[in-house]
Amino acid sequence: MLENRKWVIIGVFCLVGLTYLARLFYLQVLDDTYSLGASKNSIKRVVEIPYRGQVYDRNNQLIVYNTPVYDLYVTPKQVKIPDTAAFCRMMAISLPAFDSIMGLAKNYSPVKPSLFLRQLSKEDFARIQDALVDYRGFEPVINSMRTYPAHTLSNALGYVSEISKKQLENQDILYYRQGDYVGHNGLEEQYEEQLRGKRGVKFMMQNVRGVNKGSWKNGEFDTLAVAGQNLITGIDAEVQKYADSLMQNKVGAVLAIEPSTGEILVSASAPTYDPNLLSSRFFSKNYRALIKNPYKPLINRPIMASYRPGSTFKLIQALIAQQQGSLFPNTVYGHAGSPMRCHCHGGNNLRGAVQNSCNPYFYYVFRKFLYFNGERNTFKASAIGLRQWHDMAEKFGIGDRLGIDLPSELRGNLPTPEYYDKAYRGALRWKFSNVYSLSIGEGELLISPLKLVNLAATIANRGWYITPHYIKGFGKAGVGVPAEYYKRHETGIDYKYYLPVIDGMREAVAHGTVTPLANIAGIDLCGKTGTSQNNKFGHKFDHSIFIGFAPMNNPKIAVAVFVENAGWGGKAAASVAALVAERYLKRKTEAKKLDEQVKASNFLPPVSGLPGFKKPVAPKKDKDTSQKIPALKPLMTAVKSKSVIAATVSGN
Repeated sequence: MLENRKWVIIGVFCLVGLTYLARLFYLQVLDDTYSLGASKNSIKRVVEIPYRGQVYDRNNQLIVYNTPVYDLYVTPKQVKIPDTAAFCRMMAISLPAFDSIMGLAKNYSPVKPSLFLRQLSKEDFARIQDALVDYRGFEPVINSMRTYPAHTLSNALGYVSEISKKQLENQDILYYRQGDYVGHNGLEEQYEEQLRGKRGVKFMMQNVRGVNKGSWKNGEFDTLAVAGQNLITGIDAEVQKYADSLMQNKVGAVLAIEPSTGEILVSASAPTYDPNLLSSRFFSKNYRALIKNPYKPLINRPIMASYRPGSTFKLIQALIAQQQGSLFPNTVYGHAGSPMRCHCHGGNNLRGAVQNSCNPYFYYVFRKFLYFNGERNTFKASAIGLRQWHDMAEKFGIGDRLGIDLPSELRGNLPTPEYYDKAYRGALRWKFSNVYSLSIGEGELLISPLKLVNLAATIANRGWYITPHYIKGFGKAGVGVPAEYYKRHETGIDYKYYLPVIDGMREAVAHGTVTPLANIAGIDLCGKTGTSQNNKFGHKFDHSIFIGFAPMNNPKIAVAVFVENAGWGGKAAASVAALVAERYLKRKTEAKKLDEQVKASNFLPPVSGLPGFKKPVAPKKDKDTSQKIPALKPLMTAVKSKSVIAATVSGN
């Protein structure tokens, strides 16, 4: 029995020994896990950042391109600097800045590379390249920097900067790493996925000193970086820069679109800034300066500013009232009984009312519209009429986002019966006499320049519009344009009802509320002026508004202009619009006198202590002596909360 146990024990030990031998043979001969693990210590993974897609205008003029630069990375554990002061002088940084950067790098990881200096130019890198050999732990990586040769369109383009912590954490698909650059605001953000391209990876062998010894396995596992797609926009860079020049020393916006396609031709926000300021390594310093600027140049006013549309909204009133059947082209209204005064002599038909911007006329148009439903109770009739008014006006793209290809578009405000029910704390507690300021585009209406230029395009097309957009294609025109930018949106207003309105708009420019100089020969401009009284922050001058299109038949351009604190709509805004239309249609400026007047005018509101401030030139007072019609007191807080920039009362 004991003899048998001996052999069993020997057998167990032999079995255990054979198991260990088999395992050692597998680990050392068959399994290459440890071999690969060791190789990782000598193989470096190098990420190649692709060139970002360039941006062109409609005439293939370059608006944005990439300039090669160098980013300098540091691995704290490898750093050896014999003379820190000399190193700081070479890098043109202060000793405290050096200590701060190294502290952040060590906190991130002592053994991983992190950013030390960003966007060194070729000249700066050439100056320090040879000296870097004496400083271990520093490694240059080639990158690119956005460059803006046209020095324009900054608010619409946006900018490229380092990804934020929040963006890193909210990625749906992990792509970006700490320190990566992404588009912020504007087209750079809207088309980030197409513009950024696809990064590549190279695996490089290194010796124990970190010196590259060539590609690992002849690049078998390398992937090439793919450059981003080039974006072609509908912008006309020449006209865009001209619009910028006209808006010098002014606050406001200029928007122009091609009515037949919805492509944006001009998108000027004033005051603006040179987009190159936010593409250098001094981004933080320049951004802080722009943030502190009292004129708010970072606000993209064409889509982010809210104004009351003033008399320009009379065009919608005229169209929807005709469609309803409560207004005819030969309908005549006088001034008697109207709480609104006007500079014209009364007795206008529809064409004359548009031409002369007659406030009492549209007061009566709106009143009849609200009560045109057979309901005898004026409170019920007003609610029924306002619902119909809202639904018909909404089809012009008012009161909601149009869907332009930019982030941060505001909705605006188009009041509903429910809106007033809430304001007056119950239904049937308000009627026409409480909301009649809507008749001339005031009260609780809020609208952006984008909505008004779209209105001009809709009238130019006699009843339809395509959502305004910047994109014209990727690589070439028509490629990759989203389907929604081909879709026609119908207003539901018959073609025939546009004709008397357009006749009135043409007469407004030729013999109406527009300054004679803006009636430029060969343009055949049709337009509507608006003046919004401005009581905000003690400014004593009104806001100037104009929308229009040209030529009258087969229109090629629709334009909207807002000039804050500039007075009469037929002067400042109409002059800018006429010059922009002329430059686009004729490719030159022949109205030299008007050009000189506009460029010489200064409507910047006073800002105490601002360097280089010039006292504004007093604009011409509006001919319209309409009484002030403030927004309803219960609604003022609600309206102001939705407004970036608000006017209060309309004139021409």
